Amino acid sequence: MKKKLIIIIVLINVIIGYFAFNLKPAEVNFDAKEEDVQLKVPANFPKPVYDVKGNKLTPAGFKLGRILFYDRQLSLDQSISCGSCHQSKAAFANFARPLSRGIKGCTGARNAPALFNLAWQREFMWDGRLDQLDLTSHNALTNPCEMANDMNQIIARLQDLPMYPPLFRKAFGDPTITPKNMMRGLAQFMAAMVSANSRYDKHIRNDPGGTFSKEEELGYAVFKLKCSSCHREPLFTDHSFRNNGLEIWSADKGRDSLTHRKGDIGKFKIPSLRNVEVSAPYMHDGHLETLEQVLAHYAHGVKANPNLDPELKKNGRLGILLNSREQQQIIVFLRTLTDKDFISDKRFQNP
Repeated sequence: MKKKLIIIIVLINVIIGYFAFNLKPAEVNFDAKEEDVQLKVPANFPKPVYDVKGNKLTPAGFKLGRILFYDRQLSLDQSISCGSCHQSKAAFANFARPLSRGIKGCTGARNAPALFNLAWQREFMWDGRLDQLDLTSHNALTNPCEMANDMNQIIARLQDLPMYPPLFRKAFGDPTITPKNMMRGLAQFMAAMVSANSRYDKHIRNDPGGTFSKEEELGYAVFKLKCSSCHREPLFTDHSFRNNGLEIWSADKGRDSLTHRKGDIGKFKIPSLRNVEVSAPYMHDGHLETLEQVLAHYAHGVKANPNLDPELKKNGRLGILLNSREQQQIIVFLRTLTDKDFISDKRFQNP
């Protein structure tokens, strides 16, 4: 009898602990100060494609988006937020996790991409199935293996919380919370995530602190010769979708999920290499843990996939001709793309 009582007490404590964790108030500061944010175009960047006229960045809108980004109340069981899988220390990728985990430990199918310079992107997600920044959060909020919520339920929940109507009124002139304004707030926060102050950027702009070492100069030269056809400066992506030979037969349909074209099977968006030093693991499935493994893949690990990109099957060989020294030189250069100012910017962290 005593043993049964102990078991019952333990079970009750477990249940209480579960609900205490998942239903406790959001750990965000609703009284955080407003930030005077603007979408400033860096001197070495092209013109952004995001329509700021349709969703003008304002201090109130940015603050609302920042709070929403970190508020766990947006998930079905109030256990995770957008910031749970997009962490500032990893340039808003999912630190050291190949595949992100949603509510109840559900493991997703793809690696969480880093979030920065989104205002220069026309298509989003690994397969490019979304073409508006304002809509990108909808996928995470409603995906059954991510936040698993329903938009109407989210809106009703936020409307009932006394903190949110005043924030929406300040940002958009109306205390009535709508899916559109919630998505616009999140988009303002993400659009402001500009990463353009790495040592590479200072080098290109001839700013103080931009001097390259001899090894970095050599790495930059090798990079331009061997890698720039896909990872084009200054954004270090050409925004295309390509198959890079991770598998002979692609388990993940990739771009084909949207286009339903056989030639798009296994093609994924070329990610930016900015902040790549801190955003491991790599590839759409996160199965490569280090930059050394990434370079080794391109040097001698490329598979003869039917949709393999032409850049990876030249001169009768697969992959890119890279010796071990060149691989190390490229990695040395890639570290100059780390934007420490962006990673440590308090404006983008949990308020």
